Amino acid sequence: MKMAASNYSKRNLWSGILFGLGLVAFIDETVFHQLLHWHHFYDKATTNIGLVSDGLFHAFSWFATIGGLFLFADLRRRNALVLKRWIGGIFLGGGVFQLYDGIIQHKIMRIHQIRYVENVIVYDVIWNVIAAAMIIVGVILTLKTNNSQKSQGVSS
Repeated sequence: MKMAASNYSKRNLWSGILFGLGLVAFIDETVFHQLLHWHHFYDKATTNIGLVSDGLFHAFSWFATIGGLFLFADLRRRNALVLKRWIGGIFLGGGVFQLYDGIIQHKIMRIHQIRYVENVIVYDVIWNVIAAAMIIVGVILTLKTNNSQKSQGVSS
């Protein structure tokens, strides 16, 4: 029984992480790439290459989102959904993706910037602070559900 509960606890978390990663990637791609035209996923080549990279990025975000939702549906079907843990996973997945994007892709790899303006640091700080806040919320929710499960005699 403890093993099954542990697996469901992990599935709740991973389902939320996948969904959160896909959701934040989708919002990034839709808002900053398509609606605002601030950048493409890959800006070191032609506009056509940038558009193709956006399409691949969009597909990736939907695969992650749909994968997370399939896991979510399975958890609900098995009556094993822990909504607070799942929401914590969403914040963790979204925040980690955004922080990875802001530090690795924007600053280290330089495959694109948030926006091509003179004072991009303002955008970078806001982007990464929001990411860190999402991670903190995700960790708090995850730890709360982890502690409540342990107090009920379930190992996660």
